[in-house]
Amino acid sequence: MRSADQTTIIRAALIVVVLFLVIAKVNPIIDVLIFAVALAMDGVDGYLAVHESSNGKIGAGLYIRAMMGNVSAIKQVNEARAKTAKIAGYGPRLDIAADRITEMAFWGLFAFLHLIPFFLFVLVLIRHSVVDAFMGAKGTSSKMKSRIAKALYSSNWSRALANVLKFVTFSYLMFEYILGYPSVIGTSLAVLLAAFIIVRGAAELHEAL
Repeated sequence: MRSADQTTIIRAALIVVVLFLVIAKVNPIIDVLIFAVALAMDGVDGYLAVHESSNGKIGAGLYIRAMMGNVSAIKQVNEARAKTAKIAGYGPRLDIAADRITEMAFWGLFAFLHLIPFFLFVLVLIRHSVVDAFMGAKGTSSKMKSRIAKALYSSNWSRALANVLKFVTFSYLMFEYILGYPSVIGTSLAVLLAAFIIVRGAAELHEAL
């Protein structure tokens, strides 16, 4: 098994650990730290995938420059990603599965704990189910071609903002449940995150149709 796939499995397992820690009301700082590690590993497995498929030509420095928007670096990383999609087998699908486990596990948990409206969980579930169904026909690593899909879904700023919103929202909800932080802030963050997820999903669906 590739190191990238091993990393993906570990980050998914860490999310399951965090869920049980939250339910057990373990110190939220510990929960958030483990959650942060799991999110960081999403970038690590992406780097490992292109590093391996490029036979070591894509180094950490080049990968970071691509994430920062360097045009030349982005081109090289995208070429390596295209190669990865062809030779990695189930790797890209495993990565998406881990992403869905991470997201839906937290939405489901916080809806079950009555920290967020249940309809938000349903909306996000519908968004992912519909988009994944349409994108599945094109392949899990389809390259975005339309301008709107590139801007709202596959651009570095969109990915970064989505991850920041997830981290802040889910982390705050952990503190809300365990330490009793104000619920209005948690609900507002959840609504904002759900809205952004749906907007990104609409761009992705536009690409698939």
